[in-house]
Amino acid sequence: MVSEFRVGVISSTHGIRGEVKVFPTTDNPDRFKDLKQVTLHAKREKRTLELENVRFFKQFVIVKFKGIDDINDIEPYKGAELWIDREQAVPLEEGEYFIADLIGLAVITEEGERLGILKDVLQTGANDVYEVQMEHGKTILLPVIDECVLDVDLEKGEVLVHVMDGLLDL
Repeated sequence: MVSEFRVGVISSTHGIRGEVKVFPTTDNPDRFKDLKQVTLHAKREKRTLELENVRFFKQFVIVKFKGIDDINDIEPYKGAELWIDREQAVPLEEGEYFIADLIGLAVITEEGERLGILKDVLQTGANDVYEVQMEHGKTILLPVIDECVLDVDLEKGEVLVHVMDGLLDL
């Protein structure tokens, strides 16, 4: 299982007092309000930063880190990613999974046939869709609905699915 999750990317500085605009890569940008610290992954360094202040502007999160009080101190980190440890992640409800934990799982049909590997999870609004890379290179899309996704077993590293009629005919 993945031990860290990316929650944002520094897109630019904001003002001259060391604040940054962060593009959130989490489902819930409000979670930044509860974060105490993040790990900054820059080109040649990794460093833990404490959050001093968080506010929101359009699709961005404006973040002020403790000890960074000047634009020149934060400027080199444009494009850097912000990560959190699994322990800091939002608790999941029953039947919910982190996308990072699903990527790479084997996708198995209810007949026991290996269909392929889960490559991505597309979030469409209505329901998620699993992008499955089949053994012969073809990609199929499986809707994440009860009729199609029967079970997710992270310990076994498998997703059990029912292939709906016509899905493989495309």
